[in-house]
Amino acid sequence: MTEYLTLLQRNRNFRLLWWGNVISLLGDWFNLIASASLIASLTDSGVAISYLFLVRFVPLFVVSPFAGVVADRFSRKGILITSDLLRAVTVLGFLLVRSPEQVWLLYVLTAVQFTLSAFFSPARSALLANVVAREDLVTANALDSLTWSTMLALGAFAGGVVAALFGLQTAFLMDAATFVLSAVVISWMVVPGQARTAVSTQTGWLDFLDGFRFLRQHAFLLVIALVKAAGSLVWGGINVLEIKYANEIFALSDRAIPFVKDGATATLGMIYVVSGLGTGLGPLFMRRRLGDRPPRMLVGIAIGFVLTGIGICSLGLAPTLALFLLATFIRTVGTGTLWVFSAALLQTMTPDIFRGRVFAFEFAALTLTQSVSVLAAGYGLDKLGWTVQQVTLAFGVLGFVMALLWLGFMFTQRTAIRVQETWSQEAS
Repeated sequence: MTEYLTLLQRNRNFRLLWWGNVISLLGDWFNLIASASLIASLTDSGVAISYLFLVRFVPLFVVSPFAGVVADRFSRKGILITSDLLRAVTVLGFLLVRSPEQVWLLYVLTAVQFTLSAFFSPARSALLANVVAREDLVTANALDSLTWSTMLALGAFAGGVVAALFGLQTAFLMDAATFVLSAVVISWMVVPGQARTAVSTQTGWLDFLDGFRFLRQHAFLLVIALVKAAGSLVWGGINVLEIKYANEIFALSDRAIPFVKDGATATLGMIYVVSGLGTGLGPLFMRRRLGDRPPRMLVGIAIGFVLTGIGICSLGLAPTLALFLLATFIRTVGTGTLWVFSAALLQTMTPDIFRGRVFAFEFAALTLTQSVSVLAAGYGLDKLGWTVQQVTLAFGVLGFVMALLWLGFMFTQRTAIRVQETWSQEAS
């Protein structure tokens, strides 16, 4: 842990970017639990919950190509601040949703919120490589993963408690406040210049196509950019299923937690706490065991796919909440490793002038497959008549399929992997 503290102490810009992320993520998890709980209380449909996650993902896919061009053309710091402030205003609109007839408004506001997030995420991923030295990128990404998971644990737990004790409206108010505070912290950064696409030479869509051509010419990077998309096809639907598990199978009784009004919300908070621990500890352990070299990180991605499949299958077979939480930990160790190692590889190997568009492509692919996965989960529950356990096991099997595909890629591309490791040392 010393190297993470050292990086925060000696790099002021990264420290401010990190604090902004901490504050924003804390509110995000308040928002997620509050929104999911509101949908569950106003409707009784797996598809309705699927729609909530769908409207969180589809805008990201639609807007990401343009957002990537914006991140390469304009100030990434300015994009982050503007996105934060506009999201704060949007989240306040959630306070208006109070009846089943107003659920449509929650969907619309969620779509607006995540349209703005589509500008925030690729800009932040690209900006990270502007403020952190190449040799510190894996450390920074591992710390980001730990931060994400810690805020998932703290935010989800706090969100569950606040929603149960004080109501969902409080959670929405706190989320809006965190966006404002995040914008203030990020405004204090002094960011070095970035390589930018010349705005006078071509249109935004041609800029995006130029970035896609770069990926097509570097097939190895294209595959790395699709790692999260492949993983989200497996774990995306679990977001919906966790809510079903919390509400219908493992909801805590009033006798277990007499001071909490909603045992299902408390159970969901516990699931997110364990998810946070797995996502945070997994990359740290893998990095310590495997190191920072690209070939070793590729091995880590393979291990991540395997653990994801094992964890999800175990979710479907878990007879008790304790075993379900253990399976959740295993699953999120795998997903956290996939997330950190693929991000570090892209930041290390992608030239700055293309970095925003590459991360936008990764983000768009991720949200597309996540949307497909979420819809598949809702379809399996409502249309096929499968139990939540059966749908979970189907996703677990898919996780093993992805692991086999990745191992096949590594086996057939051994020479390319060695060449790519050398090329990554020369990438600007």
